[in-house]
Amino acid sequence: MTRTSQVANHPFDEAMALVPLAPSADEHGTDLPRQFDGRTHSDYANMVGPFGGVTAAQALQAVLQHPQRLGEPISLTVNFAAGLVDGPFRVEARPMRTNRSTQHWAVTLWQTGANGVDAVMLTATAVTAVRRSTWSAVDEPMPAALPPSSVASQPLMDRVRWVNRYDMRLVAGSIPKHWDDAEADSLTQLWLRDNPPRVLDYASLTALADAFFPRIWQRRARMTPIGTVSLTVYYHAGLEELAATGDGFLFGQARSQSFFNGFFDQSAQLWSEAGHLLATTHQIVYYKE
Repeated sequence: MTRTSQVANHPFDEAMALVPLAPSADEHGTDLPRQFDGRTHSDYANMVGPFGGVTAAQALQAVLQHPQRLGEPISLTVNFAAGLVDGPFRVEARPMRTNRSTQHWAVTLWQTGANGVDAVMLTATAVTAVRRSTWSAVDEPMPAALPPSSVASQPLMDRVRWVNRYDMRLVAGSIPKHWDDAEADSLTQLWLRDNPPRVLDYASLTALADAFFPRIWQRRARMTPIGTVSLTVYYHAGLEELAATGDGFLFGQARSQSFFNGFFDQSAQLWSEAGHLLATTHQIVYYKE
């Protein structure tokens, strides 16, 4: 049975706590884009700045909290224009067009520098939609694997804080033990969930989609500096499927297809323990020799 416990004051919920600013209206009384104040969270610190998965989740959270939102997320694309610094930020969610069953969004996140000048750190687009029951099928079944209870928990890195916020249980494709330039398949498979356990929602699913260590480290055992440039998440589950997942583990699989002249791609899938494909994700990542 999937557990549905929830820890009070969970670090992820603290990170997702956006404070809405007073809305304004145009001459027709239509709400203008909503802005929210937020801030980075020390528990999700990366080597430089915050963990990008949580930043992407904060961008989605601005859409989720918007009073004009229609339906549930079906896609999110985040472009990381610059690395956030630790501290406050402001994020704006703008509904660009609303159709009968779909809604298109533009999101901008910025920080004010020490010189008092606002700088855009992230731009994003999202699509939400009202789903309807139709014929459905999955052509990407979950790979066979031992259940998470049979796999030992192990953090994939000990140099950054954000990995402590996830229970990761490696099935295949570990992070290199020796940084000796040895080449290997870029595939990694693992069980993962929030630590402490937390009931899954769209924001946490977004962050989990970015919780894989960089594929270039797996493909070529070298501690190569990297930075995600653009991340897309496609959501294949509604609220009912997320509720059924509860705070259980997800099975994640990630691999690359190309490393070329300073950029590589990374594709991943996330399934529930019951085998439901919840999300697929793609990103392009900068790397430096």
